[in-house]
Amino acid sequence: MPTNCAAAGCATTYNKHINISFHRFPLDPKRRKEWVRLVRRKNFVPGKHTFLCSKHFEASCFDLTGQTRRLKMDAVPTIFDFCTHIKSMKLKSRNILKKNNSCTSAEPSTLKSNISSQQVLLEHSYAFRNPMEAKKRIIKLEKEIASLRRKMKTCLQKERRATRRWIKATCLVKNLEASNMLPKGISEHILPTALSNLPLENFKILEQSQQDKTLPIL
Repeated sequence: MPTNCAAAGCATTYNKHINISFHRFPLDPKRRKEWVRLVRRKNFVPGKHTFLCSKHFEASCFDLTGQTRRLKMDAVPTIFDFCTHIKSMKLKSRNILKKNNSCTSAEPSTLKSNISSQQVLLEHSYAFRNPMEAKKRIIKLEKEIASLRRKMKTCLQKERRATRRWIKATCLVKNLEASNMLPKGISEHILPTALSNLPLENFKILEQSQQDKTLPIL
């Protein structure tokens, strides 16, 4: 139970009929050291039962959501009745402490956010960071598909031309062989097995069909 306030020059004592609350010095070493500095008592070492009254805190320092009036985690005492030469010193520690606390709390969340983003990109390599990047990727893929289609068309044209040449060459060899201008069975040596075993009539039909395909339609 608090008995009096530890602030220099403060004569406030505990009275349950007065709306004044008493608050222990924080256990956190950093905040505790800051409170001691602000109290400005020489060789002052707060104990377990050392308190400051609510007169030394601004209204914004209190959390009034519960049934009792409590100090916020970043609250520091800033209201004191010091001598004139001490009052001239500006108390900026509260803003500094808040800034340090906000930076400290923001850094882990920012780091966690960056790690989460990297994990998402690694696990989902197909994902894009923004719509513009996705649009550029789509345009690039469409160009690649168009290029592959042109190459495929060129390959099919080359294949058809090569087929026509093979048919013409085969027909020529078969005709020369039928006219006794080439030795019998020579086609088996100079033509692939699949072509040499086909009769000459089939090659003529194939050649005619190839010619019909190349004729323009009037």
